[in-house]
Amino acid sequence: MTATRSAQALRLGTRRSKLAMAQSGMVADQVARVTGRPVELVEITTYGDTSREALAQIGGTGVFVSALREALLAGEIDFAVHSLKDLPTAAPKGLLLAAVPVREDPRDALVARDGLTFAGLPEGARVGTGSPRRMAQLNAWARALGRRIETVPIRGNVDTRIGYVTSGELDAVVLAAAGLSRLGRLDVVTEYLATDEVLPAPGQGALAVECAAGDAGLAALLGELDDPVTRAAVTAERSLLAALEAGCSAPVGALAEPGVPGDGDDESVTELRLRGVVGTTDGSELVQMSATGTLSASLDEAAALGRWLAEDMLAKGASGLMGERAR
Repeated sequence: MTATRSAQALRLGTRRSKLAMAQSGMVADQVARVTGRPVELVEITTYGDTSREALAQIGGTGVFVSALREALLAGEIDFAVHSLKDLPTAAPKGLLLAAVPVREDPRDALVARDGLTFAGLPEGARVGTGSPRRMAQLNAWARALGRRIETVPIRGNVDTRIGYVTSGELDAVVLAAAGLSRLGRLDVVTEYLATDEVLPAPGQGALAVECAAGDAGLAALLGELDDPVTRAAVTAERSLLAALEAGCSAPVGALAEPGVPGDGDDESVTELRLRGVVGTTDGSELVQMSATGTLSASLDEAAALGRWLAEDMLAKGASGLMGERAR
């Protein structure tokens, strides 16, 4: 009986997009090595995949996630893989975030015509992005360079977005570097955007492996994929987002990174530096702040760091820059 079960394939729920399938395939290989069991991908269509509305209009939060979670709770799949930045910050009843694997490059990447960098874009350049967070920071960056750009709302998969540039419809688009890497498309990148200029979405570049809370055995096995440093970083970032009462379509950027304090002989990583930004989509106003905490085994400290920075940002006027705050 045990031998039969050990050979039974685990069902991994994934969105149907090329990027989601690539991400899930990577995790499937890792899970197969850890468990010794084959993993089959179960393709699930989410509301975010079928709707053609802008993400900010349909809420953003959870639109790529809810169908996968429903399949998990119904027992139709054994676990699911999400882009962590798509997950609502509230913990779902009956489900467990079993693993956050090592994070890919969290930065945004510019894909521009003629190999241009952002600073090299012409006056009035049309830059495609469906993200209010990117719009806010790109417009602010252009202002700092003494020029104006037009941010154009776009949707579609990676190939579709790149196509806007190759067809000449847009001068550039901005995409997540991690997604391009997982698809083997880093060749199209003309500039990786420094996080000093554009902070990524909370959780960007990280994956979330979720399973039923009641399946302790599977949760323990999936937990072997977890990276403690990545988990602490995204915990701080998502805590900031939650404390701002903002959804994943809000103009909020955040990045937590481990660091080494001072210049002493001890080179062990013990600090976690969290940076956050909130801004109006036209880039006319930004609130940018940072805070440093301890990188410890306790995720409570990482969450507290996010809440503390959010409180400071709200005191500096962040709430008024986000429009209607999600609850």
